[in-house]
Amino acid sequence: MAPAEVDDDGIPLLSAGALDALKEFYEERDTRQEQFADLKAKAENDFDGKGKLSMEAFTEDWNASQFWYNDETATTLAQNLLEDATDDTRIAVVSAPSVFIQLKNIFSSGDFPCRPKVTLLEFDERFAVFKEFVQYDFEQPVRLPSELKCSFDRIICDPPFLSQDCQTKAALTVRWLAKSWAPMDSSNKPESFHLIVCTGERMETLIEKLYAKAGMRTTTFEPKHAKGLSNEFRCYSNFECDAWKWVTKS
Repeated sequence: MAPAEVDDDGIPLLSAGALDALKEFYEERDTRQEQFADLKAKAENDFDGKGKLSMEAFTEDWNASQFWYNDETATTLAQNLLEDATDDTRIAVVSAPSVFIQLKNIFSSGDFPCRPKVTLLEFDERFAVFKEFVQYDFEQPVRLPSELKCSFDRIICDPPFLSQDCQTKAALTVRWLAKSWAPMDSSNKPESFHLIVCTGERMETLIEKLYAKAGMRTTTFEPKHAKGLSNEFRCYSNFECDAWKWVTKS
């Protein structure tokens, strides 16, 4: 291997390729910082319905198991949380910030007549730019503001890790937040408890066990991620809608 070139002070010199890569890294970092600064500025005015929010300002941290849905998936999930919702509906978004972003976009578009109250429970403090943010750590499943207990009509949860420990603790959080823990009846009444959990296919048996009393079942909808994901992902829900039906098992 050829020795690295050094300057007059003995400091190694980077190759042209390394310099280009470093330049690209700093340019991308500066772009993200500008996007985030713009996001914070908009948040101060509650976004005023101007522009469309994007997850691009929030870079994924794979070590924290952050994998954002693509816009189509996030929008589909958000729309079905809002189906038949009213101003009195309360929605909890647990560890699924890309769905929260699309809920904000739907509200700001003016196409949805009602304004349900939405709460984002999330570990990543970058999302504290939103007034709906509540700090959440699945390791402390019910260390949350007491006023949130038994107060939500609709919940979506995407546990960050595909482990029994994480999934079980996330289920404790969901049960603590839920206003009801009964399955949807055949009429799918708007006031009934709506539950969506998105996680790996290999968690199916555990998910159906943890949420059995709420009527949870595997659906036909397959969530997609913006940058892809090697694990097979599934949507589990206690209700059917135009976007998905329950999977019939032999």
